[in-house]
Amino acid sequence: RRTPPFSLLVVAGSGGHTTEILRLLSCLSESYSPRHYVLADSDKMSEAKIRSFEQKRAETFSESQFSLDRIPRSREVRQSWVSSVLTTLYSILYSLPLTYKRKPDLILCNGPGTCVPVCLSAFLLGLLRIKRTIIVYVESICRVETLSLSGKILYYFSDYFIVQWPDLKKKYPKSVYLGRIV
Repeated sequence: RRTPPFSLLVVAGSGGHTTEILRLLSCLSESYSPRHYVLADSDKMSEAKIRSFEQKRAETFSESQFSLDRIPRSREVRQSWVSSVLTTLYSILYSLPLTYKRKPDLILCNGPGTCVPVCLSAFLLGLLRIKRTIIVYVESICRVETLSLSGKILYYFSDYFIVQWPDLKKKYPKSVYLGRIV
């Protein structure tokens, strides 16, 4: 049965985050369209992976639509906590108009720091009754015993918080354990 289209915003991250999120996306039907990808302005590898993925997807789904947007990175590796607060606030300022413009029905993310300002922006738009967006956070497969920093923050703001290890489900009761999904 055909379902209505769902505007999907996907937050990609450098390294393994993009590979994991594209594996998840490969399981979604054509109903999740258009797909709006958000990545950090300093992320050079993810764009090529996304374009390749979308090119292959277009061979199966001719109506496939996607866009790419960049925002300032909220936190660099080994960045101090104090300066991270400032760069995250700066990133939120970029994310708010972007999230408002795209008005996604669903946000799917899996742990890059870039997802925090995007999800907080969507959460704020929901509080203001501008657009209610479902936030689905999938903790990375490599997080076996503890949550990532993004996970620790978004545990409280996501509608669905998915973990891939039973120990995390025990520690975080709001989470949903589905086993290995990527």
